Amino acid sequence: MQTTPFYINSTLAHSEPVETTLSFKPFISHLQKLQENATGIKARFYQYVLTHFQPYINSPMACETDSNVECDQVALDLIFGTLSPVVCDENNYLWALSTPVPNKVFYSTSAFYNFVNRKKEIEVESVVLTSNEQFKKQQLAYIYRFILKHLYDFAPVLHDPVYYIYTDGETGLSRYYNIHVNTDFIKVEVKQELPELTFEMVENLLHGDDSLDAITEILPLSWFKFEGFSVITLEDVTERHAIEDIREAISSPHEDERELYKQAIHSLNILAESNDVQFGLLPFLKLNGEPVFDYTSCSQSILIQSAKKLGMAESVFHQIVKQYEAKPKVVFFNSISEGKQQKYPFLKVLKQTGIQSYAVIPVFYNKHIAGIMEVYAERELVFYENMLSRLEFAIPLIAQLLQNSIEHFNARIDEVIKDKFTSLQPAVQWKFNETAWEWLRIPHNDGSKIKISNIVFNDVYPLYGAIDIRNSTVERNQALQQDLRTVIKLLLKVLLTLDEQYPNLLWQTLFQKANEWLQIVDNFVNSSDEMLINEFLENEAGKALSTFRQEHPESAALVSRFLNMIAQDCEGPAFTQRNRLEVSMQMINSAVNGYFEKAQEQLQSLYPCYFEKIRTDGVEYDIYVGQAIAPKKPFSADYLKQIRMWQLTSMIEVSCLTHTLLEHMPAALQTTQLIFIHSAPIDISFRNDERRFDVEGAYNIRYEVIKKRIDKVLVRDTGERLTQPGKIALVYFTEIEAHEHIGYIEQLQKQNKLLPEVEHLELEELQGVIGLKALRVSINFEN
Repeated sequence: MQTTPFYINSTLAHSEPVETTLSFKPFISHLQKLQENATGIKARFYQYVLTHFQPYINSPMACETDSNVECDQVALDLIFGTLSPVVCDENNYLWALSTPVPNKVFYSTSAFYNFVNRKKEIEVESVVLTSNEQFKKQQLAYIYRFILKHLYDFAPVLHDPVYYIYTDGETGLSRYYNIHVNTDFIKVEVKQELPELTFEMVENLLHGDDSLDAITEILPLSWFKFEGFSVITLEDVTERHAIEDIREAISSPHEDERELYKQAIHSLNILAESNDVQFGLLPFLKLNGEPVFDYTSCSQSILIQSAKKLGMAESVFHQIVKQYEAKPKVVFFNSISEGKQQKYPFLKVLKQTGIQSYAVIPVFYNKHIAGIMEVYAERELVFYENMLSRLEFAIPLIAQLLQNSIEHFNARIDEVIKDKFTSLQPAVQWKFNETAWEWLRIPHNDGSKIKISNIVFNDVYPLYGAIDIRNSTVERNQALQQDLRTVIKLLLKVLLTLDEQYPNLLWQTLFQKANEWLQIVDNFVNSSDEMLINEFLENEAGKALSTFRQEHPESAALVSRFLNMIAQDCEGPAFTQRNRLEVSMQMINSAVNGYFEKAQEQLQSLYPCYFEKIRTDGVEYDIYVGQAIAPKKPFSADYLKQIRMWQLTSMIEVSCLTHTLLEHMPAALQTTQLIFIHSAPIDISFRNDERRFDVEGAYNIRYEVIKKRIDKVLVRDTGERLTQPGKIALVYFTEIEAHEHIGYIEQLQKQNKLLPEVEHLELEELQGVIGLKALRVSINFEN
């Protein structure tokens, strides 16, 4: 043991931020409490220690000077024996006693003394030792956290660890030691009455913020005195720190990918505790299930680096991924002989670049291989089991890092698709993947603009459906009228009162204009009228009343009600009816969108198809299905029939869903349901300008025209709208289409989902469209 004192920061040797006294009293009190519940050999040991400390019990200031402490070598040895593990070797145990606010170490193990005083070999990473000012700041934070914990029971939420970094002279690798300070044997004496504190007043300090200005004003350090001693222990956390470095690399997705790999590889070297061994990482990138070579992601693999020097990087990558992925297992080559090169051709590439030993370790993410970790050396090497066991806890993090590379690659593909196309669905994603990769792999260094290929799907069957909010335009206009009428009537009331109390020709002019706008509102409000009314209310009447309120503060109670009403954006009473309508419409749209988000799972399970929703006052959707969408799965008419049955069933379920919302809506709104049957296949292509699919060819465009015009079609010779609440309308051209869907209707009638009656309707001619017919069925809401 060492009794030679030394300072952690010698520059601040005589600079005490708070009054302190070295004392054994807190230690004695702690030992006495332990003895009360101890039995057997522990009780006898505690009694033996306390007997030696008996002279200090009634002399609390016996340890006031450093010299007194240093004199009682036996007492210090007993403290070490009490607080340290029984079987610890003091030549390897980094342990010391220091002043209550740690700086002067007066007793330590030989290991601690030699470690801390090996100044030429130690670098310091923590803020505690980098400068005098930072050291003082760290001491203050330590003091106040102690005060808050022991006097206010406010425990720190976060506490950044403090590290020593020791660079090993032989390997050149860093080792990390965490500094633990035990404050169990320190008591704080308060010289003043303490003020009350709330958590919010000290929140920043408890959350790890070093800002101390506020707390030092509330609790001056002159109010306190610290008595006792602190116990410092250095813990070797090299492995933990190396793991944390890998974890940090994982959580830094926006950093350069190669730098993240280098950081992880450096941590693996630290874990291996050998500079003879090097590491490489290789993610397995895939596109449509096939390996894809990308040098940015693969550059930290020694195999790829070696192959690149020989101009074989991509071919070697495809070879190893295909072969190794089929039978992933740990493979060790302690030496690369001629025989091994013949059996494993990729070893020739490594041998030619000077690698003598090589190992491959598969890395799995969620039971799927994400890539490999390479271990290699430029000399023949035995891959010891204990070295590999040290890497065990790093493997899951390496798996996440490789998976991040895979996801980053996929995100790059998606980015091109979203930039050049749109957000896409799995059913057609494969086509965009292939086109995007073809575009990515073409060099663009010369700045030339390379046209991206068109995306076309031929001979697909379209299905169209629409769930519309009944009379939404009428409802919206009525809500607008009611809100404007409320605001104008309030204005008229205010102007009448003002004219009585403060006669002015301005009030009469505004009153006349307000009456004229009220008449317009009572009849009909178009978009231009709405803008002019708001202009009048806000800029003409509003500004006049606001100016008057400033000049006549006594009028505030009268004028403010109107001014407050028009000043509240979309939330106040001026928008009451429109907000009721908007909430109801949002309830319907949210319910319908939520339904289709879930129902698509069943739809896609029938056969892969493209499903696109279009937001209107309600929801419209297009479905495209056919062999071109899923070339690997044979398509037949049976799949089309199943999807058409799904479409009719889903319309019933959506209608029932919106019907149940009626009693919960602020404004009662109903929906109508429409299906357009088109039995002939069409061609669709992706339009880059609109970022959506559209029909291709003159004949196919006719389908799109009909689809957009039938939502307001009338039943011939009746003047009645085809679409009605509580019913599903199915528009068609041919009797074959009608006959097929009557079969679906009959099935659903047997299930009591539809009422028995089926209406066969002739429809009025639309512009450029004749011969349309419709089936209309009623939904059984009771069932």
